[in-house]
Amino acid sequence: MTETARPALPDRLSIDPRSPFHVPAVFAHEVGIRFNGKERGDVEEYCISEGWVRVPAGKTVDRRGQPLMIKLKGQVEAFYR
Repeated sequence: MTETARPALPDRLSIDPRSPFHVPAVFAHEVGIRFNGKERGDVEEYCISEGWVRVPAGKTVDRRGQPLMIKLKGQVEAFYR
């Protein structure tokens, strides 16, 4: 696919389909997240303008079986691979 066929990456994005920040058109392409200069593959949600990412807190899950999330603050950069 060409670069023009890809939708613009939003300021805030979540991989959870229940979230209001989930954009299915973006996930038709592979998205990468660079956090504080290092590429991370475990990011569940990010916000570029506020400078944070949400990642799972180990193997801990809540009572519904969803992983517990922690918010890490720093420099966030989203890109298409």
